[in-house]
Amino acid sequence: MNTILIVCGAGASSTFVASRVRSAAISKGLPLVVEAGSGDDLADRLASVDVLLVGAHLAADFDAFAAKARAVGVPAALLPATALAVGGPEAVLDLAIGLLQPELSPNHTTIEGSPHG
Repeated sequence: MNTILIVCGAGASSTFVASRVRSAAISKGLPLVVEAGSGDDLADRLASVDVLLVGAHLAADFDAFAAKARAVGVPAALLPATALAVGGPEAVLDLAIGLLQPELSPNHTTIEGSPHG
C-alpha cells in the first residue's frame, strides 16, 4: 500500500486536505494511506512515505522540501492553491497517482509498487 504525506507549516491545513484526499481515494477504491504532517517532522517521516505533497502556502520552501524527499527517493509536488476547493481533493489525488506511477491514468482503480522500493 502506498503512503502519501501532505505537509503544511504546522500540520493543520494538511489535516483537512489529507482527510478529503483520503475520502476521494476510498470512493475510487484506491488502496492508499494519506497522512498529514508539518514541515518540522518531515525528516523523520520521509523514509516511510511514497509521495510528498507540499501545501501551496509553502511554495517558497518547496525546493528545500523536494531536495530532502529526493535524497530518499520520494517524489514531491507542490499542491495547487485550490486543493480544498470543489474538485480539489480529486485533483490532488490525481497528482499523487501521477507521482506514484506516471503511466497510470486517474481512471485506474489499483496502484501497485513503490517508486523507491
